Amino acid sequence: MIINQRTLALRAQCEDIVKDLQQLSQEIGHKELAATVGELRNRMTEPFMFVIVGEVKAGKSSFVNALLDAGKEICAVAPQPMTDTIQQILYGENEETITVNPYLKKIFLPVDILKEIAIVDTPGTNSIVERHQEITENFIPASDLVIFVFEAKNPYRQSAWDFFDFINKEWHKKIIFVLQQKDLMNEEDLSVNTKGLYDYAVKKGLAEPVIFSVSAKDEIEGRFDRSNFSAIRDHIRTHVTGGRGASLKLKNNVDTTRQILERVKTDLDTRQKQFELDTEFRNDIHQTLDNQEKKSNHHVSLLIENLLNGYDRITKQTGRELSDGLSFPAMLKRSFMGIFSKQASVGEWLDGLAKKLETQLNAELRNKLNDGVVDLADSVQQMAKMIDLKIKSSNSVVKGDAYIFETISEKRAITLKELQEAFSRFMSRSENFADARLFPENANVSPNIAAGSGAALVGMILAAATNVAVLDITGGVLTGIGILFAGITAGVQKRKIVKGYQDEIAAGKTQMQEVLESKLRGYVRTIKGRINENFDELDALLENEKSQISDFKERWEKITTRLNELDKSLD
Repeated sequence: MIINQRTLALRAQCEDIVKDLQQLSQEIGHKELAATVGELRNRMTEPFMFVIVGEVKAGKSSFVNALLDAGKEICAVAPQPMTDTIQQILYGENEETITVNPYLKKIFLPVDILKEIAIVDTPGTNSIVERHQEITENFIPASDLVIFVFEAKNPYRQSAWDFFDFINKEWHKKIIFVLQQKDLMNEEDLSVNTKGLYDYAVKKGLAEPVIFSVSAKDEIEGRFDRSNFSAIRDHIRTHVTGGRGASLKLKNNVDTTRQILERVKTDLDTRQKQFELDTEFRNDIHQTLDNQEKKSNHHVSLLIENLLNGYDRITKQTGRELSDGLSFPAMLKRSFMGIFSKQASVGEWLDGLAKKLETQLNAELRNKLNDGVVDLADSVQQMAKMIDLKIKSSNSVVKGDAYIFETISEKRAITLKELQEAFSRFMSRSENFADARLFPENANVSPNIAAGSGAALVGMILAAATNVAVLDITGGVLTGIGILFAGITAGVQKRKIVKGYQDEIAAGKTQMQEVLESKLRGYVRTIKGRINENFDELDALLENEKSQISDFKERWEKITTRLNELDKSLD
């Protein structure tokens, strides 16, 4: 057997590593790298290539059949010389011959040894000298071994050495010489020819020519102790299909794989940087929205504080008038006058007090609303406008390299373009800035506002919402006070009446604060949420990108570790 089993095991490991690298390159989306790895993978699975060269009737075909020991004729042993056609003998499930060109045929045979060793069988050197370019350019550089077969009786035929001269010196290290048909010579003459061949090869530029004298006839007929094929097989196992020679071939594949891995690492680093820029852009959007929400809520606090201060000032003033009006002298006077008017004077006073409270309270709160809503509306509009500006300038932030990562770059470009278009539509539609929860049922403000468009309506929406909320609450307070006043008689204690008024006012203040806090902060939160929803597709893209990069890096690390371990095995 001329195939080293350890070499086969190491090559299988390398093939497995390259297969995983090819899959990684394909999934990353780097088409050029994937193609390069595919070519490397194909080369790795190619068998060792032996080019057989020699004179006509030197016994080349018999030598190949004996060397491979396949139990079947690999090269046809013809009684007549071959034509000038080169025959590349390869493994195939079915026996088949394909004519590539007038000077080259590919012969496929279902012989297992050909899975590991391919033979390039050449015609006599006197004819291939004319076609030397076909061999020297297409087969010699890719070959693992060139075997010059000479007839043991005459290793000095000029045509063989003429062909040798065509082989570039860099390929001389791949050459061995075989003196075939040694069974036709005595030991003394064989020794003379071996020495002569050695000296001539040195003269031709080989530092240490490797020469074997063999008998294919003895080998095929079972005289293994005389054939000397064990020596040549040992040499091939040591220097070509195993040992240092095979290690060097595998080492080249390992080095090529490592170079590709470095390119993948560089590309993954680039992709990671792009992902970080994308994430930085997205975090900036989050931070901007959070900051704008805080600013808007600050304006909400100022607006509510101003409303409550105005509410306190008016209601306290009315409370003092009520307290003063319920003093004993004032009540005595009104009671005396009531003898003649059935207490009309007390009722008129209380009714006037209530109307005055309503007038002053509504005027005060409307003024506060008009002043405060403007700032709040500007803040909410600014939230949307700032995000719109950041999206429009995002092309300079999110970068892509369509050459390296065609798929992800295309997805990013599409997502950003759709984000810009979607947000422009968002800014122009009034329904995105309205919120039905701001208005009580059956309110007639929503249809009026809906006639407008976009962020420009925020001020109107907020003014209408706060106006309705405040009037609902103050109206309820005034109703309660009216009921309270209606029950007042001269005999009612002043303290109890004032306490009832204060309780009604305090309850109204608490309710107004709670409702405004809930509606206005809820509105700000709703608009922020709707703005954020525009980034759902980008968020999904980033989440997928994060997962993919992590997976790719982990697989890259595993492939690199396995390659390093294989590399150590080759040392």
